[in-house]
Amino acid sequence: MFSEEKKEGSPRFGKLNFPVGLWINSPKKHFAKLGRRWPSVGSIKSTSSDTASRTSETVELRQPTKNKNQRHKRLSNLFHRSTNNVGTISAGNSGGRWASEKKLSEIIDHVPEDLVELSSQKNLPGILKIFGDDISSGTNYKSVLATPRSTARELVKEALERYAVTDPDTDAFALCDVVGRFEGNDRDWKMEYLRIVGDRERPLVLQEMWKPKVGYSRRFEIRRKEEVEKMSAEDTETAGINAQARRLQKSRSRAASGGNTPVRDREDRLSLRRSISDMNLNTKKRRDRKNVKSMVANEDDDTGHGTEPILPDGNPDMQTSVDSGIRSGNADEVLEPVDTGDLERLSQCLIQPPTELPYFLLLQGYNEKQDFVIYVMTRKKHLFGRADRTSREKGGAYVDTFLSAPDILPRHCCVWRMEPAGQRFITRVRPYRGALVTHNGGVLQREAQLSTGDLLGLGEHFLFMYKDPRVAQSRPAWLPKAWTSPGLSGAFACQMCGRSLQERQEDFQAYMESRELVLQFRSQEEDALLKEIIDKTGSGNSEFKLAPAYFFSICIEHSTRALEPGHFPRLAMKIANFIKEVVWGKIKEIGDKQPENQQGQVGSLSVEDVAADLQPLMLWMANSMELLNFVQKKVLEVEKEWEADGISHDALVSSDLEACEEAMALLDEVIMYTFQQCVYYLTKTLYMALPDLLDSNPFTEATDLSDVEELSSMPKGTRGTLAIYQATLDLTRECELHPDLVSQTFGYLFFFSNASLFNTLMEKGNGEPFYQWSKAVQIRTNLDLLLDWLQGVGLGDIAAEFFRKLSTTVNLLCIPKTSLLKLSWTRLHSDYSIISAAQLNHLLRNYHLGVGRAHPTAWDPPEEEKDEIANTDIFESFTDHPPLILPCENFRLQLSEPVANEAFHLQLCHLRRFLWDLEQLSLPANQRALYRVENSQ
Repeated sequence: MFSEEKKEGSPRFGKLNFPVGLWINSPKKHFAKLGRRWPSVGSIKSTSSDTASRTSETVELRQPTKNKNQRHKRLSNLFHRSTNNVGTISAGNSGGRWASEKKLSEIIDHVPEDLVELSSQKNLPGILKIFGDDISSGTNYKSVLATPRSTARELVKEALERYAVTDPDTDAFALCDVVGRFEGNDRDWKMEYLRIVGDRERPLVLQEMWKPKVGYSRRFEIRRKEEVEKMSAEDTETAGINAQARRLQKSRSRAASGGNTPVRDREDRLSLRRSISDMNLNTKKRRDRKNVKSMVANEDDDTGHGTEPILPDGNPDMQTSVDSGIRSGNADEVLEPVDTGDLERLSQCLIQPPTELPYFLLLQGYNEKQDFVIYVMTRKKHLFGRADRTSREKGGAYVDTFLSAPDILPRHCCVWRMEPAGQRFITRVRPYRGALVTHNGGVLQREAQLSTGDLLGLGEHFLFMYKDPRVAQSRPAWLPKAWTSPGLSGAFACQMCGRSLQERQEDFQAYMESRELVLQFRSQEEDALLKEIIDKTGSGNSEFKLAPAYFFSICIEHSTRALEPGHFPRLAMKIANFIKEVVWGKIKEIGDKQPENQQGQVGSLSVEDVAADLQPLMLWMANSMELLNFVQKKVLEVEKEWEADGISHDALVSSDLEACEEAMALLDEVIMYTFQQCVYYLTKTLYMALPDLLDSNPFTEATDLSDVEELSSMPKGTRGTLAIYQATLDLTRECELHPDLVSQTFGYLFFFSNASLFNTLMEKGNGEPFYQWSKAVQIRTNLDLLLDWLQGVGLGDIAAEFFRKLSTTVNLLCIPKTSLLKLSWTRLHSDYSIISAAQLNHLLRNYHLGVGRAHPTAWDPPEEEKDEIANTDIFESFTDHPPLILPCENFRLQLSEPVANEAFHLQLCHLRRFLWDLEQLSLPANQRALYRVENSQ
């Protein structure tokens, strides 16, 4: 049924191994593919997509005929509109051609006329059915009112209203012209072709002017543009053909507009101006040219020089064409005739890069049949990747350029343009996790700036040069510099960067002495580096107490910028485990020092000893808090990058997030345990000093109460408690603990002090007379001295809040006896509501009125409350302490600022030298650097 000519060029029998767009070689093939060609949108006075406007010729519009054979014949003549060409077709060929068309129409299953246009019915004019299963599952179609003047954009808006799409973004939807057929016994709809209808196109006019091929039906569907783009991206072969055809069309237009040329030359170059369709459909002329070329070649072989060829049928037109090809230029020169295929290949080479947009120039590819020379960066964010159906089904990021190499990941590399800073256009590049990307010859682990002229390698096969026509071209970073010194320094210069030994020595020394918070290391050296940081800064002897948090944060910053993406979670986990081991060891060491754990030792540790023991714990609490905040910010940044890249649901990403969360949980645990241990040992010391506030008499000692900030001038009863508060305050300041944690530490100490003093006061009422005006005045004076001192050091508000119950109770006892006897239970319970009924009853029943004097009946609680008061505990609970709330702001750690502390700068330089020594020791002696570190510190 099919001729050998058809089999040779048809994609049904072989792969495309010649220029794209030239495989349609016979009229029979034109007819077979007729249903896939779409009209020029300019012929219906509207604007459509690029696919629908490939030709610039005007087609005369006529009403469609019901006779399918006549319409097919008219369309075939439309493509062969040259009368000369039609007349020159031989009778044998013509007969075979029309016979083929007849057989083809006979074997196609005819579709009833009322099922050709599924979106409209003759008995319901003005009603257009728009199918929308893509946006509303289970819904077949919705009917909208339409006129011949209705545009596709108007119908999309009406359809979205009919489908009840909430807050529709009409720009995200498009009306699609879909051609297909019903197959199988179930008559399932199978789409064969889909085209986006332009916003200003008129669907009813399209129905009247253009009909689907015999055996096919057409319907209008509303789809999301994003889904249509993904569908087109999956069809890489068709997408490549369309893109190549557009480039060929543009290249021919450029070649044809090269200036004023002679008339004869313009006639010879006519094939460069014509479209691909015209060149393919004009089969007679193309076949004759092939015959001419073969005859000329044979004559040259026989005679050894060019002779005038003998043409079949004596065609004068072909004679002129060959003459112009052979005798162009000087009369003495003989040129070989140019074939149409050569002209096609020549037109493909006439490619000019864009002048307004950045692009990637392919230097090395993988498949020459699928790779293009230029990839234009049309969006601000450009993604390279491999066509992968599973990643698209998971809702991955849109890939701009598909590459076919096997080592290219579905999302391999991302290049994005930043907002112009003044006159500068900044572009950055970042590889995706697991992707091999090189930048100017070096492996790229993290993002970097991409300059025009830089080399970008993707995988092991693709190599691109990035070009931005808007930026002036400077010297490429990968181009070696010229030798400036012919001596030994030039001989030892770096072969890649061209820097001399002296220049490298200066740069290296500048890095070693830099005050910038930068620390470069390799992953194999990080364990030794972390141990060195803990040994040198974790003991508390360092002048800069937040040095561990700074150094660990610098390591994490280097990991997120220079090392592979999976390194950051592992490093954060490793740092947290190191800190936990150190803290647990310190806690055990402090516990072993306690007197109850020492044989033969009785008593308690002094305040100075307790502060010295707690200093490492307070130090790691402060550093862990700063480090936890830094890690949380980094994790949020990484999560945003993963969400922008569309890989937030990836298995590796999920494991990384789990590792980061576990590391943060360990740091949180370290903060909780260090806080708990610190307040435990401080309250343990306070418990021994607090009773003096109730028992001592501040009026018997010769004290100067004018300067309450000086502990030596304070009464002995308050001096012990204030010494503990002073030591705690000095410790928090020395360790640079976060202000919120300082407040909560003292809040817990004040809570304990209030509860302990109140419970002691309740206990003293059961023995000898204690609740009386004279004793209450002494307690009030000690308490006022305590609160005044705390107010002077900035802790007055917190102390007033937590000492409120004790202060109110003492105020009650300070009421003169004669005034107190006049007050009733109801009045006292109302004025001192912070004291519970059981506690108030305990104070009044044990108040000392004098020997043999009974309490007034007005102090008795109501009868209905006596049973409840008798069964209620009068002591304050220590379990109702305030919870520890980690702060969210006002952190001290700032990596963007240079080092100001000289001691910290010396430690930073020491770590750099330590890493340098480790790196040099790991190398063979003949590969170690020739320059040395100068000890200028």
